[in-house]
Amino acid sequence: MLIVLYVSSHGFGHASRASELVEEILRRRSDVTITLRTAVRPALFDRLAGPRLTVEQCDTDPGVAQIDSLTPDIEETGRRAATFYREFDRRVAEETVILRARRPAMVIADVPPLAVAAAHRAGVRAIVVSNFTWDWIYSYYPEFEPLAPGVAGTIADAYSHADLALRLPTPGGFASMSRVVRDIPFIARHSRRDRDQVRRLLGIDGSRTAILASFGGYGVALPFERVAQSGLMLLSPDDPPPGLQYEDLVAAVDVVVSKPGYGIVSECIANGTPLLYTSRGRFAEYPVMLAEMPKLLRCRYIRQEDFLAGRWKEDVEALLAQKSPAETPRTDGAAVAAEILLESLG
Repeated sequence: MLIVLYVSSHGFGHASRASELVEEILRRRSDVTITLRTAVRPALFDRLAGPRLTVEQCDTDPGVAQIDSLTPDIEETGRRAATFYREFDRRVAEETVILRARRPAMVIADVPPLAVAAAHRAGVRAIVVSNFTWDWIYSYYPEFEPLAPGVAGTIADAYSHADLALRLPTPGGFASMSRVVRDIPFIARHSRRDRDQVRRLLGIDGSRTAILASFGGYGVALPFERVAQSGLMLLSPDDPPPGLQYEDLVAAVDVVVSKPGYGIVSECIANGTPLLYTSRGRFAEYPVMLAEMPKLLRCRYIRQEDFLAGRWKEDVEALLAQKSPAETPRTDGAAVAAEILLESLG
């Protein structure tokens, strides 16, 4: 029984939660195989390598163009979206041919509109799993419609054909799928390693506060030397020691420094790690995160000028002095989603 999962390539958040969902589905049902179609680097799914998972390169959606991890490029975003959706009918037709030939039991989208449109045309059940929709993201920018006329409407129309939408926390959008929305908990990766052992592997001995600086695939100039001079220990998620996964690093450090997005927020919650965050510029998800994060985990804002100058110590100490929220959100969304999806397969 085949499931085809389409994954947006903007940032790592979509890929990280998709990998968690894939692992849960494969664990629960031995008769299921999954094909991932995405422009994300295949290496991000290496942990799932095996005969029941295939990763194929596919230009699923244009996402949001970034100058760096903290600065979106709105004009380039509009140009890319206009180019991509100018040929949307052709892209949908090509994916429809693929789906009809493979006859999957369902299509899952996190969260390319292309997947829903092609599944609908191929007569395959389409399920959206996400915390936001791309029409909502694009509609946040007043300048987007002149740059990409009609694109937001095209996206909303594609989503309207979804048979089910599993909506994750910190949501935005979903207006065109309101009749089929079902809310589920956070999907997040949990470390399965002993924290003390991981800290020893990373050289964390407690003499300095250990910080993981995580800014996805777009990069940002980090002031490593200045941070170290302040007495903090700064780690990068690039090339972790053999045997360790990203979530092991999140669980092992004292604080994560990042921009607020679904992926890092959910994994800090899942692994009990405070988040020091700076502005990510004009992005529709950012105001939602600002409103929701204090209820979800220990978090604190650091001004971007202080962040870039390496003046972190005062904010880190204030963050560590905070009390945790009264309630910890559920982070078993992969199990909840897998159960819903597999029940629908019969």
